[in-house]
Amino acid sequence: MDQIKKILPGFFFSFYHFVLSWLGAFWHGYPSRNLIVVGITGTKGKTTTAHLLAKILEEAKFKTALISSLEFRIGEERWKNDFKMTMPGRFFIQKFLRRAKEQNCQYAVIETTSQGILQSRHRFIDWDVAIFTNIAPEHIEAHGGFENYIASKKKLFVLLSKTFRKREVPKVIIANLDDKYGGGFLEYKADNKIGYGIMNNELGIKDSKFVKAENIELNKEGIKFELNGENFSSSLLGKFNLYNILAAVSFGISQNIHLEEIKRAIGKFGGVEGRMEFVQKEPFSVVVDYAHTPDSLKEVYQALKEQFLKSNGRLICVLGSAGGGRDKWKRPEMGKIAAEYCDEIILTDEDPYDENPASILNDIEAGFSQIRNPKSEIRNYSKILDRKEAIKKGIKSARQGDVVIITGKGAESFIMSSRGQKIPHNDRETARKILQDLN
Repeated sequence: MDQIKKILPGFFFSFYHFVLSWLGAFWHGYPSRNLIVVGITGTKGKTTTAHLLAKILEEAKFKTALISSLEFRIGEERWKNDFKMTMPGRFFIQKFLRRAKEQNCQYAVIETTSQGILQSRHRFIDWDVAIFTNIAPEHIEAHGGFENYIASKKKLFVLLSKTFRKREVPKVIIANLDDKYGGGFLEYKADNKIGYGIMNNELGIKDSKFVKAENIELNKEGIKFELNGENFSSSLLGKFNLYNILAAVSFGISQNIHLEEIKRAIGKFGGVEGRMEFVQKEPFSVVVDYAHTPDSLKEVYQALKEQFLKSNGRLICVLGSAGGGRDKWKRPEMGKIAAEYCDEIILTDEDPYDENPASILNDIEAGFSQIRNPKSEIRNYSKILDRKEAIKKGIKSARQGDVVIITGKGAESFIMSSRGQKIPHNDRETARKILQDLN
């Protein structure tokens, strides 16, 4: 396929993907016209936000379908997303929406990625709500630059007002106004516009509302805040999860769901598999998270150090970075962040694809020298290519009060190796087995 791409012009593939999307919608009878369809886009937070939305809709007694990087869901039926892509192509989404319609779902919540948009997978879906979480550099090579990456995200919002209008279903845009690009997403046409944040970022955009969290508390028990005179609490950790919650609350408000129902759903929501998931909390903690970009890695380390780590505890990280020539620029950045925040660093395999795994680790290691006053020049540092052995070392190194944080894979069930080989592996299950054996 890569050889064909080199021969044929780019517009051929754009047209090919466009036609496939149209055929899928036509073949399955334009099923999105019978659903309220919600698209969530942004660099980080899409999965947690999508699952929060589903929880709110469930609490309000709406039957909901969900497409996320973690799983697919139609009502009570759930199955794992093993495609290694959030928005599967080849008619999958339209077929899924048809099944959701046939099973009397009222809402469909779809994680909407820039790469999915690049391949027109968002086309011929009749969107009703578009949510922007945040933006940071990712997939830059695929998009040919950061500005193109932002532009791809905005295509969902451009399309919103142009899609089929359902009776008594308003078009809604929701955007994070604490992100410096957030205001730009509220400029597109919609019946209702909602900005959210924790700072004074109300832009005064015509017909827009502002949802703001106040009196915020972040601690090891989770998050507490006040909104519209109501006290909210969540077991989720980290300021980044507060933003995910605010996106979900804004959505609930936009759908006229009672604030009490929204509050109950937020309180009941226990998190998403592989996203700041605690495998163990005592005598030391073991945490698995999907963080695979510099920004998300920093936010996870910050949250654990500020909200959870005991004063005498150490932060031990098991860290890798994806191969396949993807976003090589971020590897030293992630090494730099690990060196700034962690007391012990274990570099390991993540998804090398056809790249030399050792070279990927060398790229991450190059970031260690970029920080001021490296901790004893990163004395507690090792490279272990076997991911299971790396996790074992991290856990065996831990003592009471420490936190072992394993990033990059989340709930994924395999490692992508050379020639498309899938090697079975799950960070959560591996950590549990090691802890069980040690006990």
